[in-house]
Amino acid sequence: MFYVSREIDFCYGHRLLNYEGKCRHLHGRNGRAVIKIGAEQLDHRGMVVDFKDVKVAVAGWIDDNLDHRMLLHREDPVVEYFQSQNEPLYLLDENPTAENIAKLIFQVGVDHGFPIIEVDLWETPHCFATYAG
Repeated sequence: MFYVSREIDFCYGHRLLNYEGKCRHLHGRNGRAVIKIGAEQLDHRGMVVDFKDVKVAVAGWIDDNLDHRMLLHREDPVVEYFQSQNEPLYLLDENPTAENIAKLIFQVGVDHGFPIIEVDLWETPHCFATYAG
């Protein structure tokens, strides 16, 4: 089995509903998604996938949808206020935890046709969550 990984850095804000710690308050993160892609065989170029293709598709999607946005649960009471102020949001059906953001990015990669093995979402230099389909 061959594996390659692509790291994508982006900034976002969020808060967690139904949570008792500091993350219940609005705050920012410098996130890093590490996308691991695998294949049994290399393509005609000797690659699992071209890193540029992952950058264009997945990093492009992250840049357009998650970077410098508030990632919030769609039921969060602050959504209406942020929308009234034309603030950029990305709304999720679940809490915007590292686990759920990793799952979201995993699905975006799969939707773009990449054989994703797993996605790590680093929310601090010491803490990350992994989603593997």
